[in-house]
Amino acid sequence: MGKAWLRKRRSDRYYRAAKREGFRSRAAYKLLQMDERFELFYEGDTVIDLGASPGGWSQVAKGLVGDGGRVVAVDTVSAPAIKGVEFHRGDITDTALAEVLAESVGEAHTVISDVAPRLSGNRTLDHARSAALVRDAWRIARRVLIPGGCFVAKVFQGEESEALLQELRGEFEKVQGHAPKATLSESREYYLVARGRRPTR
Repeated sequence: MGKAWLRKRRSDRYYRAAKREGFRSRAAYKLLQMDERFELFYEGDTVIDLGASPGGWSQVAKGLVGDGGRVVAVDTVSAPAIKGVEFHRGDITDTALAEVLAESVGEAHTVISDVAPRLSGNRTLDHARSAALVRDAWRIARRVLIPGGCFVAKVFQGEESEALLQELRGEFEKVQGHAPKATLSESREYYLVARGRRPTR
């Protein structure tokens, strides 16, 4: 990445704001912006944050659901504790994780995933890996998400983007791709925002 990357990062206004306001990552602003637009969280909700480390999204979610809400952060690596946030060690590619979370957490109002693959530099491969992670996250969300609930997952732009949207449209009332203002201009990432899960048949 080098010194040029570091200088650019430190000059980024969301990076500076995160440091100033105590968020663990600039990604916190992406979730705040998506909630402002789509109303993803309500006081008292239960939220599962997949790939949560270092915890920026969990911080935002806990602030929005309040003391009466529940946030469960899931990742393969732990991060410093966040007051009011539960941590569960797990890998979203593990097919057993959905059942484990269903037993330990129960139902969730919203499932969020900011998981990204380790970048290879090959755009086609990176996109395919990110699409696979969306499907892993959705496998978990399908098990725990209540009717009417919301699902948010990061993906890189590519040939499977439309297929992912169509898959989710079969499960939710409203689905769209969205790039929050806090997304870096050169980034190919955006978010699938799905709201109003349809009741399972």
